[in-house]
Amino acid sequence: MRSDRVTQGPARAPHRSLLRAAGVDRADLGRRPLIGITDSLNELVPGHMHLRRIAEQVKHGVYQAGGIPLEFDVIGVCDGLAMNHEGMNYSLVSREVIADSVEIMGRAHGLDGLVLIPNCDKIVPGMVMGAARLDLPTVVVSGGPMLAGHLGNRKIENKDVLEGVGAHFRGRLSAAELDELEEAACPTCGSCAGLFTANSMSCLTECLGLALPGDGTIPAVFSARSILARRTGAQAVEAVREGWGARRFLTPASLQNALTLDAALGCSTNTVLHLIAIAHEVGIDLPLERFNEVSARTPHLVKLSPAGPWFMEDFDRAGGVMAVLHRLARAGLIDGGVPTVSGRDLAHQYAHIHPRDDEVIRPLARPYSHTGGLAILFGNLAPRGAVVKEAAVLPQMLVHRGPARVFDDETSVVAAIAADEIRPGCVVVIRYVGPKGAPGMPEMLTPTSTLVGAGLDDQVALVTDGRFSGATRGACVGHVVPEASEGGPIALVSDGDLISIDIPGRRLTLEVDEAELAVRRSAWRPPPAVSRGVLGRYAAMVCGADKGATLDRTP
Repeated sequence: MRSDRVTQGPARAPHRSLLRAAGVDRADLGRRPLIGITDSLNELVPGHMHLRRIAEQVKHGVYQAGGIPLEFDVIGVCDGLAMNHEGMNYSLVSREVIADSVEIMGRAHGLDGLVLIPNCDKIVPGMVMGAARLDLPTVVVSGGPMLAGHLGNRKIENKDVLEGVGAHFRGRLSAAELDELEEAACPTCGSCAGLFTANSMSCLTECLGLALPGDGTIPAVFSARSILARRTGAQAVEAVREGWGARRFLTPASLQNALTLDAALGCSTNTVLHLIAIAHEVGIDLPLERFNEVSARTPHLVKLSPAGPWFMEDFDRAGGVMAVLHRLARAGLIDGGVPTVSGRDLAHQYAHIHPRDDEVIRPLARPYSHTGGLAILFGNLAPRGAVVKEAAVLPQMLVHRGPARVFDDETSVVAAIAADEIRPGCVVVIRYVGPKGAPGMPEMLTPTSTLVGAGLDDQVALVTDGRFSGATRGACVGHVVPEASEGGPIALVSDGDLISIDIPGRRLTLEVDEAELAVRRSAWRPPPAVSRGVLGRYAAMVCGADKGATLDRTP
């Protein structure tokens, strides 16, 4: 076992002494594998506050299966609490810190295997990235999604509160009604109740074979989540005994399956960043064009909030990830031969899981659309690509052409919406909020939700070099590359320039001739760079969104 380098031989007497102080029985050393249980427990984030309960169940499973469970924590940022202030600059940065923490703890302590217990947006991919670097036997069990709230007969969640702010700004919702939304939207612990980034990534991790079936969808407060946690702990010990490193499951075939599931579910645009980053950790090139290729042949079968009326609890009831894979496999779109941490191939996992609700999981003959939920746009405004959640765009906004209304920060946009200064038909441009420029590529959920709440999502588009929350809906195009801070074309846009968005045609065009752009380019100067602290280091090292915003540059 890997832990023998820490626990065996006379020279390791000091190490064994320290482990004894940690409560480890010497008789177990060399006989039971050391399983690191890493979670993002904290009392700031509703998605994480219950993870001690999940971790305790995992530990029971590990010890009963013959391992030694040793828990450690990583940080976790709540994007909802960090939204629309300087805190959002740190969210994507935290993904790299989490990956580094998992790598450091695993290597420094000679662990034999890992159980990852993430919840919320950057924690899932960050932990998986760390496990990919280590290539230790690894099983993932998330904290699970929150239940939806209720307001009268209507199901709601936090996205409705964000949109309620925009409605309040326009006088469409009273202060008392906004208070009612606030009180009812988030009734339990867990990751937010719709198919936002956290739940999207948990579903994709299940598809990748790193988590047992049900992990992406079983609600946080259900007893089935505790049972799954115990099974996960036991399976981690089995994975160590079999020598199943994490990279065994992160292959071109499994990543292709994940892209297919992503398209069928209409996942968060953030999954583009995270899947590229995970692939990078195992040396697999995942170009943006691949997302369009997969989307072109994958039907969109599931429409959860924010794009549709259903929530994660409904998806779980309908059969969850495995039921969708069952349908996709019937169309020949899934490679069922890839391995999973259960010890069986993926086809064995989904073979007998039939969809239990044809409205939540549409039949192949009656999809929401014949192409997937995400689209990558290219054009002179985004030479290296941009991302839009096509599944959440109103039909009349799939093609849009209008004058630019340009902002260099998020706060100014929200103020303009509140002051009723955004005119129907325009294209709002928010720039200098990319990975390098912000720094940290903050989410633009407050502007997008405020536009929806103000009733403008059927008339106004938004283009940014930042990113969006999974809760975003509307004609919102993000991840524009190159970003403004690197002199990308988005830095050259002026108020009134015509911008054409053609989502079915996969085009994003700035209708300004090249001679005029050349004049603007010669006058452009980069903004002052952040040079101190974690944001300064991040800005110096981060790659573009088309490379997953990974840290590959020399500082």
